[in-house]
Amino acid sequence: MTYREGRFWQPDVTVATVVERDGRLLIVEETSKGRLVLNQPAGHLEPDESLQEAAVREAREETRWDIRLTAFIGAYQWSAPPLDAGDKARYYLRFAFVGEAVAEDPSRTLDDGIARALWMTPDELELASDRHRSPLVWRTVADYLAGQRHPLALLQQA
Repeated sequence: MTYREGRFWQPDVTVATVVERDGRLLIVEETSKGRLVLNQPAGHLEPDESLQEAAVREAREETRWDIRLTAFIGAYQWSAPPLDAGDKARYYLRFAFVGEAVAEDPSRTLDDGIARALWMTPDELELASDRHRSPLVWRTVADYLAGQRHPLALLQQA
């Protein structure tokens, strides 16, 4: 049965933030599917939370950094291939932001699965493409580096 025939379906709604400081990007090294991968500070939208609140929270939880959002980069769709035969693909809808680092609190504990937060140059990140959690990692950075910015006011919560 397809979605149009009545099967319920919804994507995983996620947020991610590109944070640049002194020419380096704030990157998270995390465990996914048994290996260490690279990602922006990112995660799932929680109930009763705005997209902007989720982006700030995820950055704090995954990097120990408080950030301030300055722009919206874009919305991205991605279908993650099934892990095993018989599994279904997972669908993601990612909202990506630009943020600036405000302050780090080293006393905070990182989220489960997060090995560390690090600062990488865009070139270093691009060269490590085999370790990106998904194709959206570089796509988001490439759009950021190309100057893609939209006002935060595009995203409203009623």
